[in-house]
Amino acid sequence: MGRQRRDEDVPQTRLSDGRIARIVPSPYVTGYEVEVDGTPQSHVDPSDPTHLHFEYVARMGAVIDQLPVGPLTAVHLGAGGLTIPRYVDATRPGSRQQVIELEQPLVDLVREHLPLPRGASIRIRTGDAREGLSRLPAAMTGAVDLLVSDVYSGAQTPAHLTTVEFYRAAAALLAPTGVLLVNVADGAGLAFARRQVATVREVLPETIVLAEVQVLKGRRFGNLVIAASSAPLPTDWLPRLMAAGPHPAKVAQGAEVDAFVADARPAVDGDATASPLPGRVLFER
Repeated sequence: MGRQRRDEDVPQTRLSDGRIARIVPSPYVTGYEVEVDGTPQSHVDPSDPTHLHFEYVARMGAVIDQLPVGPLTAVHLGAGGLTIPRYVDATRPGSRQQVIELEQPLVDLVREHLPLPRGASIRIRTGDAREGLSRLPAAMTGAVDLLVSDVYSGAQTPAHLTTVEFYRAAAALLAPTGVLLVNVADGAGLAFARRQVATVREVLPETIVLAEVQVLKGRRFGNLVIAASSAPLPTDWLPRLMAAGPHPAKVAQGAEVDAFVADARPAVDGDATASPLPGRVLFER
């Protein structure tokens, strides 16, 4: 479950549930990692906000790059180190972004030690992600180009953020061609991931899945990215981007998504479960 660091001379804060969030230099590349109880949650490179170190985040970036040129209206559920909002700000100047994060101490820690670029139009709201959707400006309903759901409590996505009802509330914000991106972590058998794809597809019919090949086959724990929309997704270049590495990855579309979902039932508020706990570091490198 991550690297347990003994040095205390790093910026840190205590979250509402007692866990400790810290910002530490990345031991692998330039930039910093936001850790919660020793588990890396985000990587941020202040000198290059287009540097997406975690593989699943890079896959999200690949989808974002396929959206029509120009500024985006974006909503992000879960702040972490604000990696994707920084990426959108750098690659889509003039974008307007809203972030909803449960933990105010985490927001304060990141803003103090990994400040956002000057002039970035990124507003951060504190509160539960699902409740926060209803508190966004009314003008955003039907006007959001990109909605990213990447929420973890510890190493698990809370159950109430995995249901048809939740995704309906999220989809209501999307513009007709707007795209939802969801980070899903799962392991052997992929029971949770299959059900999440079924759940998202119940709300947004155009659904694809991006993941490293062995993860998509359920052979090891890892991250899968669900991309979904009411309109056909711009996927022409994605297979080539995914195959470029550093680890072979795949875009599952159409019949492949049907086969992936199989007989999995969409999750609803009455029977949803949190995502499974990983056996080791949650995020791919």
